[in-house]
Amino acid sequence: MGLWDTLTQHAKAQLLDVISWTDDSRDTLVYRFPMFQQAIQDGGKLVVREGQAGVFVAEGRLSEVFGPGTYTLNTNTKAIASFFESIKYSLNYPFKGDVYFVSTRQNTDQKWGTPNPIMMRDKDFGMVRLRAFGIYAYRISDPAVFLREVVGTNGWVTTDEINGQLKRKLVSALADTIGESKIAALDLGAHYMDFGDALRQRLNGWFQENYGITLTDFVVENISLPPEVEKMMDTRTSMGVLGDMGAYTQFQTANAIQSAAQRPGAANVFMDAGMGMAMGGVVGQQLGRAATGGTFNPAQVGAPQMAPPPPPPPPPQVIFHYNAPDGSTTQLPPAQIAQAVMANPNGRHLVWREGMAGWTDPKQVPEIAAAFGPPPPPPPPPLPG
Repeated sequence: MGLWDTLTQHAKAQLLDVISWTDDSRDTLVYRFPMFQQAIQDGGKLVVREGQAGVFVAEGRLSEVFGPGTYTLNTNTKAIASFFESIKYSLNYPFKGDVYFVSTRQNTDQKWGTPNPIMMRDKDFGMVRLRAFGIYAYRISDPAVFLREVVGTNGWVTTDEINGQLKRKLVSALADTIGESKIAALDLGAHYMDFGDALRQRLNGWFQENYGITLTDFVVENISLPPEVEKMMDTRTSMGVLGDMGAYTQFQTANAIQSAAQRPGAANVFMDAGMGMAMGGVVGQQLGRAATGGTFNPAQVGAPQMAPPPPPPPPPQVIFHYNAPDGSTTQLPPAQIAQAVMANPNGRHLVWREGMAGWTDPKQVPEIAAAFGPPPPPPPPPLPG
């Protein structure tokens, strides 16, 4: 390329006054500033915002890392002095290299979980399989190491490209931490925060050395047992709540008999069951007497002593709305209404209940009239003379 072509190409190049990056996403870790057909002019500005770091890569080698602030780029800037010096000799672009912006803020709410169960030896259940999940957070603490070990020549790096490797490392370390703790499965829920703190202390050194990343938070949200073990735990808990199993069995049996008695055709079933139980009791008594020197009479087995049936429940009591002579209204059975009428025979007494046409004298209602009892006998005839 001749001198004129070189000057023409320089004239077409766009000189950059300000180099900056505004991150509109929440998952971008590294952004390479576009430098095609552009050059940094002497005296240009580099703006690095909070939560960012600016990295210069000169001639394929990392030359400088800039923290938050505004920097003037000229021949006194160490990172690009060699590029400005090159103008004197070959009329090349003032800057030959790349500018990377690295996000140093925390990347929060990153989810993790165990893709396969963690095998564990438990003192209560023996061999169990555990599953766990939660969230973690991290940030890039050493942009130079992250650029060398992770980014390479990639111009755009997001959290999705590194989260998979981080999750696998975290789950593997968690399995080791739980196994080494030898904590019973039923007590793991009381140590979630301890696991998180132990895991950060265990992995932060390795992450910083190999990735330039600091693990800022690790949260264990849940550690669960297999469904069959959880069902067994629920059964054991229910048994503990019940307490006296004998009393509970009697209570359940009584409820079952009451429910079955309300179904049609259930009476014969329970009658047969009762006869069978009674016959079993008679056989037991006969065998007991035979064992103590008595005689066993098979005829008595076929005729068990049946308990008399219980009396039927009393009929439901009829309740009337009663209006007293003083105007007050209440609800009373027939007997109490009759007593009130007899206590005040000259007063105005009225009664009513559903189905009656209106308020009626109590003595005209058969249910109440029967409560008055038989009429008193007539007085004896007068004595003669």
